[in-house]
Amino acid sequence: MTDLKTRLRTILHDLMLVPGLSGHEDRVRRRTADALAEFGLTSRTDRLGNLISTIEGEAGAPSIMLFAHTDQLGFVTRKIEPSGLIRVERLGGVPEKALAAQAVRFCVGEGRDVSGIVANKSHHATPPEEKYKVTPYADLFIDVGADTADAVRALGIEIGTPVVYEPRVMHLNADRIAGTSVDDRAGCAVVVEAARLLKDISPRPTVHFVFAVLEEFNLRGAMVAAQALRPDIAIQLDLALTADTPDMTHRGEVRLGGGPAMSLYSFHGRGTLNGTIPHPALTALVASTAREDGIPLQRTAHVGALTDSSYVQLVGEGVACIDLCFPSRYTHTALEVCDLNDLVGLTELVVGAIRRIGVDFPLDRDVYT
Repeated sequence: MTDLKTRLRTILHDLMLVPGLSGHEDRVRRRTADALAEFGLTSRTDRLGNLISTIEGEAGAPSIMLFAHTDQLGFVTRKIEPSGLIRVERLGGVPEKALAAQAVRFCVGEGRDVSGIVANKSHHATPPEEKYKVTPYADLFIDVGADTADAVRALGIEIGTPVVYEPRVMHLNADRIAGTSVDDRAGCAVVVEAARLLKDISPRPTVHFVFAVLEEFNLRGAMVAAQALRPDIAIQLDLALTADTPDMTHRGEVRLGGGPAMSLYSFHGRGTLNGTIPHPALTALVASTAREDGIPLQRTAHVGALTDSSYVQLVGEGVACIDLCFPSRYTHTALEVCDLNDLVGLTELVVGAIRRIGVDFPLDRDVYT
């Protein structure tokens, strides 16, 4: 486990420091492709930017798509003021209350990125009636240290330039990691390590490892990959909301460090009226794998978030889907938190479940219900 934890720590650290706003994931994709190549896996990229690597397995066994999303939420440059201050548009579920005084990065190009600060009105000039108000994102501006619009453009910033939280990694205590884009670079790290372990296991089914784009932009990328691959089973890796801080105790029972979680129900409930109820073959498989391999397994059911699987499940005649999760705190902020022990357990759970899928693995719902 120590070697696996060390590898997960390293690849997660590396991926969290690579900016990749939704629709602009290419740097993350290239870094991930390099990680796969380090242990001999080739990969390909589709037109949207999904990274796909396939290992062929037993003929007649259900094929698997194991996937996580590479993109992160952030902003798009909307207006450059004559003063050199910059207005932005949100991309994804950015919490306005977490924005003031945050450091951000304008992704101009590798080696040419520009740092900035989301302005926060000076405390000494803030009247009492404003002190507890959240400033709408449309009223915020970003300071990159330039005094004119021409100076901003000379830095390479234009309308449409992507902006993300300043990439950052903090190691908390022994095994907890905080920083930008834990969602879902932690999932990507697990997919990389699962690929490393599954590559040399025999027998096993055919597995397509997919690092998807555009998840934060209404869940668009993974569905395109699924349409091309037509898997029988799709296993999606993303976060589970923890309920172990005072503000979240009513949301469930998932706790950080308690092991990977299996989602039994997700529904967005706002705007995108979609979600995932997992296939009974997969909930049975995951539960038995955790029990037989001694992996602690948590369960989650929630409204307010959803994943790519909500659309992947609708491809073709239907794909048997399940969301497997790592617990995470403070989601969609600049400092999300996960626990490496949960990532180790999630990797072992995924590998253990997939290696149990053979030619006799039934996807007939009546077998389970």
